[in-house]
Amino acid sequence: MIKKFIQKVFGSGKSRKPAPVKRGDGWRVYSQVEHGIHREDLSQAAISVCEGLQREGYQAFVVGGAVRDLLLGRHPKDFDVATSATPEQVRSVFRRSRIIGRRFRIVHVMFRDETIEVSTFRSSHTDAEANEHNSRADEHGRLLRDNVYGNQQDDAIRRDFTMNALFYDPAREEVWDSVHGVADIQNKRVVMIGDPEARYREDPVRMLRAARLASKLGFAIDAATEKPIRPLAPLLDNVPTARL
Repeated sequence: MIKKFIQKVFGSGKSRKPAPVKRGDGWRVYSQVEHGIHREDLSQAAISVCEGLQREGYQAFVVGGAVRDLLLGRHPKDFDVATSATPEQVRSVFRRSRIIGRRFRIVHVMFRDETIEVSTFRSSHTDAEANEHNSRADEHGRLLRDNVYGNQQDDAIRRDFTMNALFYDPAREEVWDSVHGVADIQNKRVVMIGDPEARYREDPVRMLRAARLASKLGFAIDAATEKPIRPLAPLLDNVPTARL
C-alpha cells in the first residue's frame, strides 16, 4: 500500500528552476517588509516562550512548519520553538513544563489551552556520530537516538527539507534562512537538505513526508530529492507502525 502511494504521488514529479534571490554568506535574514509575516498571526504562547527564553539570555525562534505555513499565508495548526537552551534549562525557565522523549529529548511548555514543543538546537548526524552515547543508528542507517546538541546553523542543516529549516524571531520580526528555504517555497519545491539517500536512510518516514508536503501544498518534488525514493521504499517496512 505504501509503495503504491509513493508511486502514485511521485509518478510525474518535475523540478523547477529557482528564481534569483538575494543571498549572502551564511544566514539570509528577511525583514518583516520582505517576508510579510505579521506577529499577531502567531500563537501568543509561542511568542511568550521565545521571549521568556530570550530574557534569560538564550536564543529562541519559532521554527519549522509554522514558519513555512505563515509564509504561504496559511494558519499553522501548532507552533514549535527551537532554542540554544538545553531541556533542563528550558525546564528551569517555565514552571509548567516537562521533559519528554528518548529518541529526541524535548520540553513541553503548557499554557491554558496550548502546549508549545521546545527543542534544543541539535548537531547534524555527521557530528553526532562522534558521540555514540547520545546518537545511535540501526544497520539501515536509521537514527534511533539523537540528543547531541549544536548551534543554530547545525540545527538548520540537520532538518529534513529546506522549507522546514526556517527560523522566525518574534522579537525582531525576522525570518532566518541558511538553506535557501524561502526561495524553494517561492518556487514551490520540496528540497531535501543534504544527500537525499543518506537522509532517507536516517529516517525513512521522510519519504512519506515528502509525498504529503507535495500533495498538501501543491509543490513539485526536486529531482534529486525524488530519485532515491522508489529504491529505498522497502526501508519503510522497518519503521514502527506508530511512526507511520
